[in-house]
Parts: sequence; C-alpha cells; structure tokens
Amino acid sequence: MNVRWGLAELPGLLKELELKHLFLVASPRWEAPVEVVGEWRQAPSDRIGEAAAASRGADALLAVGGGSAIDLAKAIAVETGLPVVSVPTTYSGAEWTPSFGIRDQDRRMRGGGGGAALAGIVYDPELTLGLPRAETVGTSMNALAHAAEALYVKGRNPEGDREALAGAQLIGEWLPLVVDSPDDIDARRGLLEGAMHAGAALASAGLGLAHAMAQALGGRFGLPHGAMNALTLPPALRFNEAVADREIARFGEALGTDDPSGRVQELALLGGYQRLRDQGVPENELDAVAEAAAIRPGAKANPRPATPSQISGLLRSIY
Repeated sequence: MNVRWGLAELPGLLKELELKHLFLVASPRWEAPVEVVGEWRQAPSDRIGEAAAASRGADALLAVGGGSAIDLAKAIAVETGLPVVSVPTTYSGAEWTPSFGIRDQDRRMRGGGGGAALAGIVYDPELTLGLPRAETVGTSMNALAHAAEALYVKGRNPEGDREALAGAQLIGEWLPLVVDSPDDIDARRGLLEGAMHAGAALASAGLGLAHAMAQALGGRFGLPHGAMNALTLPPALRFNEAVADREIARFGEALGTDDPSGRVQELALLGGYQRLRDQGVPENELDAVAEAAAIRPGAKANPRPATPSQISGLLRSIY
C-alpha cells in the first residue's frame, strides 16, 4: 500500500500513481483537497449506480472522510473499475481493505461486497482535530478490535501480528490522552498511527467474532460500527480465551495489562459505551442479531466456533 503522511503529500502521490482526474466521494463537511472532475456528497448512500455514472471521466476515486465515505468509494470502485485513494478523517481503518458495506442514508445495511482496487492512503492528524469524543473513541475501538482479532483469527500471520501489537500499544497509550486533550496534535498523530497499524493488521489477517456481532448490530439498527465494536470486543475476548489465551495475553501486554477485556471496557467507557440497551438495541431482537452474526465471515474465521445461541448469550451479557 502507498502510504503518505500530511495532506501536502497528496499531489505527489497522485503524480506517482499517474492519476489526474479525481472524483471526490465525501460528505458535505469536507472540501476537495485537490482539483476534482466531479463529486458525490451523500455518504453513506446505497445509490451506487448513480454515483458510478456521475464518476464518468475520472481515472480514480478520492475518498475523504470516515468509514462511510471510504466504503462508499470502494463500492463505486467495484462498479467502475476505478482505483481508490483514501484520506481518512477517523480511526476506522476502512482504507486498508477491499471489502465494503453499503448503507442507506439511515445507516441501515443494504448489502456489501469486495474487490475494490486500493491505490493509496494519505494520513493527516489535523483532519481528526474536530472529531467529537464519541466518534473518536468509537472508531478507535474499531481499530483496537482489528488489532485484537488479527492476533487469533484463522488468517493470522507474523506480519499481521507485528502490526496488531504495534497498533494496540499505540491506541492504548494515546486514546486516553486524546480524550483528555482533544486538540493535542501529537496525541492525535499517535492515535492515528495506531489505527494505521491496526488497519494493516486487518488487511493482513482479517476479522473475527467481535466484528461479526458489531456488523450485525450496526447493519440492523443503523448504529455506528465503532460503537458496536466498543461493546462487542470484551465478550468476544472472554469467549475466545478458552482457545486463544496466549494470543489474547499478548494483546494485553501491548495494552499494558493482564486483564485485556477489562482494559478494553475501560477504554470504551471513555466514549460512554457501556451497554447495548443504551444504544437503543431492542432486547427482543438479540436472537435475530445472533443468527445474522453467526453466518458472517468474521464468525467463521473466529478460532472458536460460535453458535447462534452462544452469540445470543454474549450479546445478553452486554445488554
């Protein structure tokens, strides 16, 4: 992956990649950082065909924003064959994987896929300075789940382990400091570096049960993916300790604790994430969520198989 730091590096990266005609995918909040030939300002969106048609004449897609904008750009990329250059403004890690979820304007899941061509990433911590606490913590917890799961999913490998441990250490160190001092650019950079490493771990190894539960919850109820990972990672860690105790202990060491699930809960609380009921999840739909989670790729890649009944129990433990 071509990775650069600092928005000033974007023109040089585009020149190196020989990309000249950019189509911007972003919410109305973000200005185009370079000249573009067109733009799509609705993110998330399930109007993929319309967005793809609007990008005619471009030779690449430029995604500026969080996971919603980047996932939308990847969906358009699959439709058009255009490569994606991402400028992330959160810690979600979506810029690292060719897979994506399609959500409508109400953030409910409307499908997904994979196969997007990823051309490059430009990180700039200044773009995260205005990110509210809830989104800062939520997307950071999503990144932390990438790091944790990369250490024990079926696709784990030495490179993914290195990236995961580096990411977990940086996120654990810098997230509390960012919450205490949200305008501290050095702290924001440290946290963004952690999310970068965690994203690389995700790309190398893949997802596990925590993400399967988070995706099922977020897609069904239109809830933020990061918030759901903040809640589902602790029970997934506890569930997997029976078969991945050494791997989870390594994750704990990176966080500086001998109680990884407890430390994850402490970090989640920095964003106010404590129970599913607080997010408006209906208790009578937990069994249906569990059924949906059990068939997701993350559940199938988990080191310990989880039945819908077991997943329902995990969800009820955080309800």
